[in-house]
Amino acid sequence: MIISNIIPYPVWCGHRNLLVVKVETECGLYGWGEAGLSSRELAVVGAVEHFREFLIGKNASNIEAIWQELYRGQYFEGGRVITAAISAIDIALWDIAGKRFQVPVYELLGGKYRNEIPCFATSVARMDETLAEDVLRLAKEGWRVIRATNGDGPNHDGTYDARSNLALAAEALADTRSQLDSEIVLGIDMHHRLSVAEAASFCQKMPQGTIDFLEEPIRQETPEAYQALRRMTDVPFAIGEEWSSKWQARPYIEQGLTSFARIDVCNIGGLTEAKKVAAMAEVHYIDVMPHDPLGPICTAVTNHLCTAIPNLAWTEIANYSPDKTDHDRLFEGRPVDKNGIFPIPDSVGIGVEANESLLKEKSFEFWEAPRRYKTDSSFTNW
Repeated sequence: MIISNIIPYPVWCGHRNLLVVKVETECGLYGWGEAGLSSRELAVVGAVEHFREFLIGKNASNIEAIWQELYRGQYFEGGRVITAAISAIDIALWDIAGKRFQVPVYELLGGKYRNEIPCFATSVARMDETLAEDVLRLAKEGWRVIRATNGDGPNHDGTYDARSNLALAAEALADTRSQLDSEIVLGIDMHHRLSVAEAASFCQKMPQGTIDFLEEPIRQETPEAYQALRRMTDVPFAIGEEWSSKWQARPYIEQGLTSFARIDVCNIGGLTEAKKVAAMAEVHYIDVMPHDPLGPICTAVTNHLCTAIPNLAWTEIANYSPDKTDHDRLFEGRPVDKNGIFPIPDSVGIGVEANESLLKEKSFEFWEAPRRYKTDSSFTNW
């Protein structure tokens, strides 16, 4: 089980680049992983290639020891580029372990805790009367948990006027809730665009009980900002997709700043770190609500985590980008939901195999996230 090579493949796939990583061993077993730092894939490739230089010759079975060396081996520990690279390598090592013992990876995480994995759907309808129409459509299709997105606002020129958009969103969500069965869970993702005052004002504009969770209203660099926002509203928060270690997750979990832990397995440090953060959340009676907008390997490994932990709410499914043509060409065993439910995986390892010959033919395409500007032309968050 000696590592013989590590190969990163940054490739354009559908509407974004994916960074998949292959770890090979001298005995012939190999594993696939995926990194999640979208639009900074080449930076992560550099970290993976650096790690490769001292990982070759190490025992692929020593997953925890390798994780610690990757994270703590340099003077400046951590950082999102580093942990995205660690995530891909860590996931590939778990894939190798499952293949070695001929079991699905969740068997190595403690076994199956549930018989199916519930998902939530996302409506990308604009914040007007079409939101209620689209959410009701999803509800009729059988979705019980639906997330709205604040979208780009009424303008199409890249500007974002928070105050006018929040007024529209509050009105649209209240109208949607009035037409929706009360047992349907309704949330909204703000993509950390707001200030503390804007987020508090938004919550106060809606009747109590309109939404069941508010996702990423502000940036996550400062837990104290979330403490201030927490004092201003009782709406549950869904926070965590930006976490890149257990240390970043700790204040949000221990201080009760999130009600749903949005763990991203491909950014937080792989399965090794994700399992620890999920356990930390369990101690505080916080459910995990994984972040999964990436490729089939990300979805597969997220499903293994969901299978093995007791505190799962729902996992993300990218129903807002339904064209999976490239995913089906490049990957075998892609997880497919059935009416909003992922079946428990039964293939050995992670369960997804990449077509390496096709990956070699694909190219990386430079892509940047959309830029957003306030009405005075100053830069704001995407």
